[in-house]
Amino acid sequence: MTTTGHCPTRSFSIGETMIDDDSACYVIAEIGHNHQGDFELCKKMFSSAAECGAHAVKLQKRSPRDLFTQKAFDTPYNSENSFGATYGEHREYLEFSEAQLSELKAFSRELGVHFICTAFDEPSLELLGQIKVDAIKIASGDVVNHRLLAKAAECGIPLIVSTGAANWEEVQQAYDVLSSTDCEFALLQCTSAYPAKFDQLDLSVISTYRETFPETVVGLSSHDNGGAMPLVAYALGARIIEKHYTIDRTMKGTDQAFSLSPSGLRRMCKELGYARAAMGDGTKKVYDSELGPIAKQRKSVVAARHLREGDILRDEDLTLKVPNEGLPAKRIDSLIGRRLVRSLDKDAYVLEADLD
Repeated sequence: MTTTGHCPTRSFSIGETMIDDDSACYVIAEIGHNHQGDFELCKKMFSSAAECGAHAVKLQKRSPRDLFTQKAFDTPYNSENSFGATYGEHREYLEFSEAQLSELKAFSRELGVHFICTAFDEPSLELLGQIKVDAIKIASGDVVNHRLLAKAAECGIPLIVSTGAANWEEVQQAYDVLSSTDCEFALLQCTSAYPAKFDQLDLSVISTYRETFPETVVGLSSHDNGGAMPLVAYALGARIIEKHYTIDRTMKGTDQAFSLSPSGLRRMCKELGYARAAMGDGTKKVYDSELGPIAKQRKSVVAARHLREGDILRDEDLTLKVPNEGLPAKRIDSLIGRRLVRSLDKDAYVLEADLD
């Protein structure tokens, strides 16, 4: 990463898209398994997310027989959200093949969005490396999995690391593992609850990460309901926002209910653009658009009563009133003790020409 003369420049690139403090907020539509294992439905979600303004779509990749113990794989799964008799079968049902993932990568290219995928285990990581997804996500559960972090860093693909349910020491250790490699990575503040309560989002951690890791792009993986908190995160310096996304919140699946719908994602993307424009460059300015309104709001010095030529102005002789067409309000005290060279009616503006 490069540095300027005054501070490090934090930057992170996905494909040809550069993400830094001056860039647009990079929005990831986390589809996860909201596609319900339906390949065509997944493609519809990709298209919809792209139309809403997302920069990337994200899926999850697991190798259930490598990830789960046999006991966990065989555990009966009788939930209304189940797609299989056991938890392992449920998970297998939701997985796409290498060929399908490759097709989805090509489809994302056609849509003009990046294709990101979470690797939950080493076989999945290897597969995503072979497919060359645009970025690999490391889920919060693996922020303490230093072996997976190190192997992911060897893929030569940008990494996005969520830090949900990790304490400060664990975040620092993950950072140390990744910063000792040549890989590009970003850190996301996250609360691993589904949905996360607003008073548990700890958005101020974004500022802490930025201060502690000054060369690292920071973001938010937001599991809360709604699209308002990403705007707060952006103002605090988050430049990557990940939100769960679906095209029908009533569909089967635990993540559907707190996922953004198309209208919600579209609104969030638009408002993040507004937020970027609203931040400005830190320079206090006066805009032409303010001149008319401020003329009606700012006060000028006027005579508080009829004043005669030769009067020596006292405090009680002057007052401040709108519109702002005379001497500015800040001048009133400096006029005390001055002599009038002409008479003034009540409410007449006191001008420099009226004084000796």
